[in-house]
Amino acid sequence: MTATAPPEFVSLDAIRAAAADLVGVAVRTPLLPADALSERLGAPVFVKAESLQRVGAFKLRGAYTLLRRLAREGATGVVTYSSGNHGQAVAYVARLLGMRAVVVMPETVSDAKRRGVERLGGEVVLAGRTSADRYQRAKELSCQRGLAMAPPYDHESIIAGQGTVGLEIAADLPGVATVCVPVGGGGLCSGVATAVKSLVPSAEVITVEPEGAAKFHTSRARGERVVLERTASVADGLITLAVGEINYRHLTRYTDRSVLVSDGAIVEAVRFALDRLKLVVEPSGAATLAWLLAQPAGAVRGPVVAVLSGGNLEWEGLSRLMGGGG
Repeated sequence: MTATAPPEFVSLDAIRAAAADLVGVAVRTPLLPADALSERLGAPVFVKAESLQRVGAFKLRGAYTLLRRLAREGATGVVTYSSGNHGQAVAYVARLLGMRAVVVMPETVSDAKRRGVERLGGEVVLAGRTSADRYQRAKELSCQRGLAMAPPYDHESIIAGQGTVGLEIAADLPGVATVCVPVGGGGLCSGVATAVKSLVPSAEVITVEPEGAAKFHTSRARGERVVLERTASVADGLITLAVGEINYRHLTRYTDRSVLVSDGAIVEAVRFALDRLKLVVEPSGAATLAWLLAQPAGAVRGPVVAVLSGGNLEWEGLSRLMGGGG
């Protein structure tokens, strides 16, 4: 059964079109069995390893879908604002398409993520600590330098591109019962939830956020899109002050419930991914694992898929996160 989206929502056809454009560009990441989790939960558990995607995260999918559209419209350069992974994806895609890329990043950005952008040919500009700071600076640069804006999540093309993750989940596991997705600005979860619910309406889609950045969890409880005053978490890719406006509409329509996880649980999930799954997963990408690891047997309907959204964590950062390797 395939559900039809209202015209103001990204459609399944748009996600399928994005998937066709991404052939040969994005990696079709594996759906790997997580046997240790399956034993604990008493249900089959799989991980969608977007940590193995080009440039280390799912962001490539949406960045390519948007920048290809902008290039067709005549843009020769783009500016974006990003805590890291979207910036690296934009730099990679811009180089692929012969475009200039400027990435506004927080002053607190990790060395690994900054170096990643620069290694891929992007120009890094630092601005403040919040997504609002970065957005304002990106707007200024867009006007000053004549660059097209490439937002990280609040755009139909971004949602369509990220939704290809959901297409692959539904194709590789048609009987999927539960899909867990991390939420930062909401681009990934909007797209995944749209695709999964369109193709497998009976599946439950669960959003996962850090306790210190509960923007959608709070929004769902209040029945309106909320902008938090501040956020903080070890999961730096999930600490936006709010989900995007377009994303909020998709999340309220296509997801079933939202849950929160502590930073301590996220760190333990990073360790679990390394020890038991043999995957390097950054804190933002491990949030779904953190929640599943805390569930008792029988609490989650299987088969279960946890989206591991990124793996941009280099040795120095991993060592610090693990307390110096102790």
